[in-house]
Amino acid sequence: MSVSLQREAATIREEWLGSALSTLPADRPAAEAAVSGLYGLIGLSPPRFHWVSSPVAALLTAPPGERAWVSADRISEWPVPGRLSALMRELCRGLDQRVRWVQQPADQMIRQKVRASLTRSVTSSLHPALTAAHDSWVRTRDNWYATQCVSWIAHYDALRRAAGVVFTEEQERRLDLWATLARSSGWWWPGTGVCVLSERPVALRTEIAGEDGEVRLHCADGPAVRYADGWDLHSWHGTRVPSWVISDPSVHRIATEANVEVRRCAIEHIGWSSYIRQAELTLVATAPDPGNPGSELRLYDVRQGTRVLLAVNGSLERDGRRRRYGLTVPGFLEDPVEAAGWTYGLSAEQYSLLLRRT
Repeated sequence: MSVSLQREAATIREEWLGSALSTLPADRPAAEAAVSGLYGLIGLSPPRFHWVSSPVAALLTAPPGERAWVSADRISEWPVPGRLSALMRELCRGLDQRVRWVQQPADQMIRQKVRASLTRSVTSSLHPALTAAHDSWVRTRDNWYATQCVSWIAHYDALRRAAGVVFTEEQERRLDLWATLARSSGWWWPGTGVCVLSERPVALRTEIAGEDGEVRLHCADGPAVRYADGWDLHSWHGTRVPSWVISDPSVHRIATEANVEVRRCAIEHIGWSSYIRQAELTLVATAPDPGNPGSELRLYDVRQGTRVLLAVNGSLERDGRRRRYGLTVPGFLEDPVEAAGWTYGLSAEQYSLLLRRT
C-alpha cells in the first residue's frame, strides 16, 4: 500500500475531525437543505426547523406550536430517526458493494486509520455532552447518534477521494447530503413535522490521547465544553467531572466525594505530592518497583480499612514524562510490592517477575 494513500487518508481524517470539533456557528441554510433532502428520500415533506443553543436546550424546550411534543430524551420512541438510520445503512451497503476485492487492502486501512480512529475521537470528545444532557443516550448510542457520527461519512469520503473508488451518481448525491449536514451543524433530532437542530459549542477543549491522533476532552482551567446559552461540561483527561474538580479541588471535597474516578481526577489536579502533604497521609512503606525499574512504590494510609499505593506509569506520556498515579488497595496490605501485585490479581512474587509494567 502506497505511502501517499496513507498520507492522503490521514489528511481526510484530520479534515473530518476538524469538522466534528468545530466551534463555528452552524450554517443553518446548508443544514436545513440537507435535512429536507434526507426527509425527501424517506417520502416526507421538508419539516419545520427549530434551532436550539445546546443539546440540553433540546431536552428542556419544545418547538413553538408543538402541543404533543415528545421530548428529545425519548428519541428512541420517535419514528423518523429509525427510518433515517435505515436509509444510512442501506446507503452503506450499496457503497460497500462498490469496493472491489482489489481495493480491499485500501478499505481495511481506511476503516482502521479513518473510521475507527474518528469513532474513538468523537466518542471521547462529543458524546460526553450528550450523556450529560440526555439520559436516553445510554439506550440509543448504537442507533440515532451513531448515525450522526462523522466517522462513517469520512470512511466513504476517503475511499472515493484517496482510493479512487467510484460510486454511482445517486450514491454520491446521498452521501453528500449526509456530509453537508455533518459539516453544517451540531446534533439534530428529526420529528415527523419538525426537526430540532443544535448549534455547535462555542468552546471545545481537547487533548491528543493516542498515537493515531485520538482526542479526548480536557481542560485544566475551565469548562472543556461550553455552549452559547452558558451550559457547560468539565473534563479531566477524558473523565467528566464536577466543576469543583477544576475550579477548586480540596482535600475536604475529595474526602467526601463518593465517586472514585472523580476523587482520582481531583487529586491529580492538585498533584499527588501536594495532596499527600495537605491530607497528612501516613507513609506505611516504600519499595523499588520491580515492574518498573528505576521507580518507587509508596504505600500510604488513607482511612480505616483503605490505603493508597502511589506508583509511576510504566509508559511515557506524549510530553515525555511519566505520570504518577494512586491506586486504592485494602488496608491489610503492608508491603508496597504486594499491594502492586494485588492490583493485577497477582502475588508479590508473581508481580516481581514482571519484565515491565505498562
